[in-house]
Amino acid sequence: MRERPFDTVLIANRGEIAVRIVKTLRRLGLRSAIVYHEVDAGAPAVAMADTAIRIVGRTPIAAYLDAEQIIAAAREAGAGALHPGYGFLSENAEFARTVAAAGIAFIGPTPESIELMGDKIRARNFVQRNGFPVAPSAIEEDDPRTFISRARTIGVPLLVKPSAGGGGKGMRIVRDLDTLEDAIAQARSEGQRYFGDGRLYVERYVEKPRHIEVQVLGDGFGNVVHLFERECSVQRRFQKIIEETPSPALSPELRQRICETAVGIARAADYRNAGTVEFIFGGGEFYFLEMNTRLQVEHPVTEMITGVDLVAEQIFVAAGRKLAFGQSDIVARGHAIEARLYAEAPERGYAPTTGRVLL
Repeated sequence: MRERPFDTVLIANRGEIAVRIVKTLRRLGLRSAIVYHEVDAGAPAVAMADTAIRIVGRTPIAAYLDAEQIIAAAREAGAGALHPGYGFLSENAEFARTVAAAGIAFIGPTPESIELMGDKIRARNFVQRNGFPVAPSAIEEDDPRTFISRARTIGVPLLVKPSAGGGGKGMRIVRDLDTLEDAIAQARSEGQRYFGDGRLYVERYVEKPRHIEVQVLGDGFGNVVHLFERECSVQRRFQKIIEETPSPALSPELRQRICETAVGIARAADYRNAGTVEFIFGGGEFYFLEMNTRLQVEHPVTEMITGVDLVAEQIFVAAGRKLAFGQSDIVARGHAIEARLYAEAPERGYAPTTGRVLL
């Protein structure tokens, strides 16, 4: 890696993504440091990293969400950069701001981009103002007193969503307007419980939609490219199960339109680093859904068809480098599919559960 402003990267995560980051750091000749809770002491990523620093917490999750401990560990390891992986603190704007204030490069977008695109209502309004397609909707905070009446005018089916939501939590499909108020109350309760934010919005629900997302990269110097799309339409309880690229639902012309729209949104947001712009597609039309301001779980399928190491590109951008390629240099070859494995109880409606992995 040329012109290295840092030689050690702290990984503030665990499991598969931590292993993935260590492998790229090794290839780039950079040292890896990792934080770990005692339950992960024997994990592969901890064994693979050059340095491992224990953090403590009432639960493992509490430890991995402890920004103060993580930054202290980065300093102890002499890390000049920090990679948050996905989940945990990866989309926490205040954490990204605190990392930067500590003189450590955050391998991700700017705090401002996380704040803008991480809030579904702000992101939707921003996208609409910039002339990109969004589904018909009603936003509660525009006028709370008329929220329900405005939602009713959209007509069913409706999708009620928490503004700060993610992973399908708090979302409700409404097919009968008589159930709208109950759905709003339930969504608000879950939004408050999971995200500490009860703000809501309602949008037109596209029946049997395709879920299309576009991988983008920006370098902070005005260069933004896409690495084609992934289709994540096979879901259960709004959780992705199968992800593939290219999408079998898109014609070459539609693929170009949706990918160029994603680039336009990222460029309008002055986006830096890796991100994913998600769309709902149906009836030949697509609408902006949300933007994930981090690396996605399913990023390997994009890497397999493009040959681009997304983690390496994240590191290069965080190191202040411009993208070494333009849009015309990115070529998709072949087809890739990823399947997620879930621990579920089929007899209880496939509810999440725990248990032993049997071989």
